[in-house]
Amino acid sequence: QTTSSALKGAIQLGITHTVGSLSTKPERDVLMQDFYVVESIFFPSEGSNLTPAHHYNDFRFKTYAPVAFRYFRELFGIRPDDYLYSLCNEPLIELSNSGASGSLFYVSGDDEFIIKTHKEAEFLQKLLPGYYMNLNQNPRTLLPKFYGLYCVQAGGKNIRIVVMNNLLPRSVKMHLKYDLKGSTYKRRASQKEREKVFPTYKDLDFMQDVPDGLFLDSDMYNALCKTLQRDCLVLQSFKIMDYSLLVAIHNMDLAQREQVVADGTSQADTRRPAAQKALYSTAMESIQGEARRGGTIETDDQMGGIPARNARGERLLLYVGIIDVLQSYRFVKKLEHSWKALVHDGDTVSVHRPSFYAERFQRFMCNTVFKKI
Repeated sequence: QTTSSALKGAIQLGITHTVGSLSTKPERDVLMQDFYVVESIFFPSEGSNLTPAHHYNDFRFKTYAPVAFRYFRELFGIRPDDYLYSLCNEPLIELSNSGASGSLFYVSGDDEFIIKTHKEAEFLQKLLPGYYMNLNQNPRTLLPKFYGLYCVQAGGKNIRIVVMNNLLPRSVKMHLKYDLKGSTYKRRASQKEREKVFPTYKDLDFMQDVPDGLFLDSDMYNALCKTLQRDCLVLQSFKIMDYSLLVAIHNMDLAQREQVVADGTSQADTRRPAAQKALYSTAMESIQGEARRGGTIETDDQMGGIPARNARGERLLLYVGIIDVLQSYRFVKKLEHSWKALVHDGDTVSVHRPSFYAERFQRFMCNTVFKKI
């Protein structure tokens, strides 16, 4: 149990060093062996000729596939100095929702990046060549954007961390949030979850709360469903399943009403947090291509969200992304499925063979969740 502040400090020292030392290496094409490189550097607390002194215990910092991840960051339009500034300039903020996985979550001070401790880091390393191939063909994706994979070794423990895109800008208030799999078996938020300030609901809750679905104009609907289809095919080819679509909803009309009430009762808060500055990987870009390539899809009032409406005609902004892709369909899942199938009708079980899972997932998203206006 490394104290959180020591871990955050070690992460920031390690990333500063690894990104800095990468910048001296010339740009070149990514080669197959780049995916398997692990660079390791020792940080004694008294400092060394390569590393600064620090007031944590000695630790070792490992960077997986540094050249490959440099390429991914570049593909997503993230400059090395932005990456460093975001992650290392201000203290990382610890997020309380550790999820079911028991991972620690941090978000960078400017909201751009999420850092998550991860047991499945080796699995991510195996995926990298395929992930690379896919991104080259298709930079529009709702799959997680992986920016770096590292390991902090301290006191005989290995803490692996992955740096990813943050789907939910904190400057936009989310009114509802769903984790959807397209399975109805036991897919309801627990009582404990419902008591949270910002609960994550599930499939059965969605069907109950939003029975008519979320309405998108036809171009947007087509772009979203096409992206989902491609992403599912990729996940299926990796034999990955049990992933979810995170859908967070900002209701613009409701937000305006809330603002009026707030203005009426108290001084309006003028310290509105700034929007995500670079909008590196917004929901909108994920389905429509990069705003950075000169196309001006991003409008400030949409904050990177996908415009939609509910059945009442209220204006919504949707923030969506596929999450939990690092569970592989391994032995455990196979076991889990065979006994669940004996006890229940197999089709509603959320753990199923990957092609069935992908088809059911897409059908649910593009028939039940999202509707064409």
